[in-house]
Amino acid sequence: MAPRVDPVTADETLPARADVVIVGGGIIGVSTALFLAQKGVSTVLCEKGHIAGEQSSRNWGWVRKMGRDPRELPLIIESSRLWQGMNERVEAETGFRNTGIFYLCESKQDLAKREAWLAHAKPYQLDSRIVTGEEFDRLLPGSAGRWAGALYTASDGRAEPQRAAPAIANAARRLGATILTGCAVRGIETSAGRTAAVVTEKGRIACDAVVLAGGAWSSRFCRNLGLRLPQLKVLASVMRTAPVDGGPEAAAWGPGFAFRKRLDGGYTVAHGSSNVAEIVPDSFRFFFDFLPVLRIEWKDIRLRPGRRFLDEWRMPKRWALDEISPFERVRVLDPEPAAADIDAAKANLARAFPLFKDVPIAERWAGLIDATPDAVPVISPVETIPGFFIATGFSGHGFGIGPGAGRLMADLVTGGPPVVDPAPFRFSRFTDGSRPRPTTGV
Repeated sequence: MAPRVDPVTADETLPARADVVIVGGGIIGVSTALFLAQKGVSTVLCEKGHIAGEQSSRNWGWVRKMGRDPRELPLIIESSRLWQGMNERVEAETGFRNTGIFYLCESKQDLAKREAWLAHAKPYQLDSRIVTGEEFDRLLPGSAGRWAGALYTASDGRAEPQRAAPAIANAARRLGATILTGCAVRGIETSAGRTAAVVTEKGRIACDAVVLAGGAWSSRFCRNLGLRLPQLKVLASVMRTAPVDGGPEAAAWGPGFAFRKRLDGGYTVAHGSSNVAEIVPDSFRFFFDFLPVLRIEWKDIRLRPGRRFLDEWRMPKRWALDEISPFERVRVLDPEPAAADIDAAKANLARAFPLFKDVPIAERWAGLIDATPDAVPVISPVETIPGFFIATGFSGHGFGIGPGAGRLMADLVTGGPPVVDPAPFRFSRFTDGSRPRPTTGV
């Protein structure tokens, strides 16, 4: 079920020491490694499975500013700038192209809701705008739907999730970073109250700082350190079509479908309005944290019991560093896709764009999104453990924002001026009385 990911040439020798150790080889971890290596910082990245094995290779591949939570806008603007030159920076094909993205609206009421978001974009002088009528038909031909219009951003784009993170990891390695795969980090050691080392399944690495970029595994890792990170997993299902002649270049979201063109001529397609949140023990642990977002998104989130409850119940909540950790028992999260969502997405897409009616499905897969209660990531130092940093909880927005997040984390780790204000992403917002909440209407 897992999509095929470009290989990365990993290192075989475990260094005795590094300035920084990164836990996790997704788009956030490899981007952090790249920018640390560019700064001349001795960096080791440890991935329990393979690079981009989980959600970083399973997402839609969108790189969008449009519709972002206002708190994320400065960071995605920086990330979009980095994507523009990413192929040259990493000397490889990441698949990035500026093709534009549409949010399609069936009614004037839907259009008004999208238009309201433009007030958030205005201070940043984004090119997002409402398109209707003949201009809409010209920009996105081939639709059979009766659309009131769309929110459109020409400067938004797409990239290839199965290629991008591996290309960035290879570039970081060429700049001196050590990339270790099949190497789970069991935990960290401290000395005089601050980070001193990580303990991996292959041995110990002394270090001054640790960056946790563990995606859906981050909350469990933190729990073993006595840290409470409210985070849940959301199942998102995707399909890949065979090549389509004459299909739209732009990406689009519509009611019950979303698509973007791939470099191979096919399309990545998802439902776009339906996600599954399996009920697990943490669903009860973090129930009140997530209640506000559940109230807002209840139409688009299906709570579902399943075997994952027992799987996670059996996982240890605490473990010693000389014991096998949960990260060694499950190398790659590879969940079954929700067939009903994929089938509905294909049918909805074919109705809206008849060109897709008889296009074969080449592949299906699913991934687990790491979600926070306010749908905003954590990119932050942890004040109670100096030298420990967290970059997680990207809530389905991580691929596009990944390079910017990696640069921001590299700034925070090295103590340099942050590329954007990190305050909205602080870990302490879950404990300082801020009562994090999702932003409605975006």
